[in-house]
Amino acid sequence: MFDEGDATVVESAGTESVGADSIGGAGHEPHRQSIALVDCVSFFASCERVFHPELEGRPVLVLSNNDGCVVAMSHEAKAYGIPMGIPWFQLSARAAKQGLVARSSNYELYGSMSARVMNIIGRHAAWQEVYSIDEAFIGLNGSPAEVTQKCRKLKDEIYQLTGIPVRVGIASTKTLAKLAIIGAKKNARFDGICNFNEHDAEGADALLAEVEVSELWGVGRKLTNKLTARGIHTAKDLRDCDAGEMRKRFSVVLQRTVYELRGIRCIELAEAREYKDQLIFSRSFSRPVTTQEEMQQVLSIYAQKVSARLRSEGQVAKTISAWTMTAHHNTAAWHSAHVSATLETHTSEPIRIAKAAAPLLQKMLPGTRYVRAGIVLTDLVPEARLAPLDLFVPEFEGRKIGVTLDRIQERVGPGLIGVGRGGLQKAPVWNMRRDMLSPRATTQWDELRVVRAS
Repeated sequence: MFDEGDATVVESAGTESVGADSIGGAGHEPHRQSIALVDCVSFFASCERVFHPELEGRPVLVLSNNDGCVVAMSHEAKAYGIPMGIPWFQLSARAAKQGLVARSSNYELYGSMSARVMNIIGRHAAWQEVYSIDEAFIGLNGSPAEVTQKCRKLKDEIYQLTGIPVRVGIASTKTLAKLAIIGAKKNARFDGICNFNEHDAEGADALLAEVEVSELWGVGRKLTNKLTARGIHTAKDLRDCDAGEMRKRFSVVLQRTVYELRGIRCIELAEAREYKDQLIFSRSFSRPVTTQEEMQQVLSIYAQKVSARLRSEGQVAKTISAWTMTAHHNTAAWHSAHVSATLETHTSEPIRIAKAAAPLLQKMLPGTRYVRAGIVLTDLVPEARLAPLDLFVPEFEGRKIGVTLDRIQERVGPGLIGVGRGGLQKAPVWNMRRDMLSPRATTQWDELRVVRAS
């Protein structure tokens, strides 16, 4: 890994003299291991189309919680110039005329389809780093031509087995792989796969010159303004800058970006973290919660949800925090409440977590319209590391209520059983609104697609 102390060493080796003729695919001896970035195309919209092929070619919009704003869209919708984040109510009036199709966020479907895609990707790679729900870095061995062929096979296999289209960017560094993805997106001639390592120095320069500095990985709006003020407008401009000066004037992160654009690998595979530092479960309500009784129901259900996640990852928590807040735009009556408690022993049991969050009810202001709440678990450790004597095992851990709930819900489905005010058979009235939700065809038995042979 390249750190601040490496800068002097690299520069003393003459990297400042590295020019355009030594960073292209054909201009230097290539790495035997390439880095490829596999990126799902319009992932949320593509997931919607897998089980609804009639949406192919139509402008599809995916909405945020409570069907509020546009958070994803297909390229057909982008062609209308619809801005990301626009409220749905501003589009709904003209949706029918333009043929816009809106869908509520189907988190269950997207998560399931992502897992399937990542599983397929992992079969083809020397190593894999899942970067986001729709992106993964992988390491591939071989010549540039061999790597391109492997990625072509991978691209076809993902589409054949899942129906999700992907594009692939290949290079010797992560930053260049990200840049290659932009090339694959902009240039139809690449047919979804851009291998930076197959280009000579002239071709590499052309690719870098096509990418605005604002499009580069890790370069935000403020930094873009500062760079353009110094005459740095493209990735090629940044690559040809003095790396030491970029570090001095901006940061070591930008210096690493300069080196990565030159084909010098500075950002290695992220270390796989076996365990998380914290777990959060938070949601917005479809309508405001104003009473302690309703909020107690919220906390009971959230405690069950977050504890189930905790158990699925084999962890236990000692510190529990809970919060709720009103809408940000309601400045005249804005209010938030927060409580935190550290337990005597670690736990993953929903009843203990719900009890630790319960003091939040006393901090609510009467009649206040709360629109969001959440539970945060910290001080997490692997459950396997804790082996207390039976005498010191707390009551709920000994009865294994959480594990029992998991087993029952696994057999009969989520939401059919719970504890306290969380044990409801139908969704509460404040539950997140998803009026345009498509079937969760990969996770819910009663929403499976039906195929009839004629």
